[in-house]
Amino acid sequence: MSGKRRVYRALACFAAAVVVAVWCAASSAAPEPASERASSQESIGRPRPYRVVVPRCGETNRRLYLTKPPLRGHDVVELQERLRTLGFFSGKADGVFDLSTDAAVRAFQRAVDLEPDGVVTPDMWLKMATGPARTLPALAESEVPEGERRIVVDVTKLTLTLYAGDKVVKQYPIAIGKWHTPTPIGEFAIIEKDYAPGGAFGSRWMGLNVPWGGYGIHGTNRPWSVGTAASAGCIRMFNEDVEELFELIPIKTRVFIIGYEPEGEITRELGPGATGQDVQVLQYYLRREAFDAGPLDGRFGERVEAAVKEMQKFYGVPVTGRVGTNELYLLGLR
Repeated sequence: MSGKRRVYRALACFAAAVVVAVWCAASSAAPEPASERASSQESIGRPRPYRVVVPRCGETNRRLYLTKPPLRGHDVVELQERLRTLGFFSGKADGVFDLSTDAAVRAFQRAVDLEPDGVVTPDMWLKMATGPARTLPALAESEVPEGERRIVVDVTKLTLTLYAGDKVVKQYPIAIGKWHTPTPIGEFAIIEKDYAPGGAFGSRWMGLNVPWGGYGIHGTNRPWSVGTAASAGCIRMFNEDVEELFELIPIKTRVFIIGYEPEGEITRELGPGATGQDVQVLQYYLRREAFDAGPLDGRFGERVEAAVKEMQKFYGVPVTGRVGTNELYLLGLR
């Protein structure tokens, strides 16, 4: 046995002796609720005729106007920020549709020959749009090289890149989530493709199998936001770009969202069937220690269980396939 392996074994024995009592207590804990186990069985959908759907992400697609109590929300913030950029609003973008916001809306409507009724409709959002509406040159199916198609979203560069094999097919600018509604990092898949209803969601929707929320890739009626952190967590594209991409990728296309390490605390015992951001953190730390936990998809499946057992065997602790305080200490998460 090498000197390094003897050191690892000594450390493992010491760790096991210190926390074995904790493990014994954790081993008697109740299993995960059936509802959590069921949620992990989400399967990748089969191709089907496209339909019009209302995406389930945090984007909003409502009419805005002055009322009591005032309307509040992320969409109001975006409206105020856009009106301020255009020179019609000078107040704070606080997400409250107040008298000053109403006055700015009416001033803009008068400037673009809309009825100055103070109601923000899809037509008004489009009127506020300036600048590019797509990424050139356009791309046809016949121009895509052979190879598995996958998508890489880089939240630090604000880009979505389509690959075929190892070749870059095309790179698109995107909008991502704001700091308080971040786009999730991880390795997911397209599980549905449908026509979006327009408005804030643009003309196409491609849903991702993120287990803790309804995130996806979609178009927008706010093209000026592309290239910024502006969404409620989804990935926005120019409408013509998302329509192009929609035709080039099938259901089950893998989507890698990169840019920073998965973040979060693990405050519960984890085992087969668990899902969530804490599971993704576990996957990341297992992979960092060279235990193959599969994709960073937030699902405690067979590969995660096998990786946990491999780690437990290596460090000489009871091989259960579950993660409690013992395992968190070994991974440096405590």
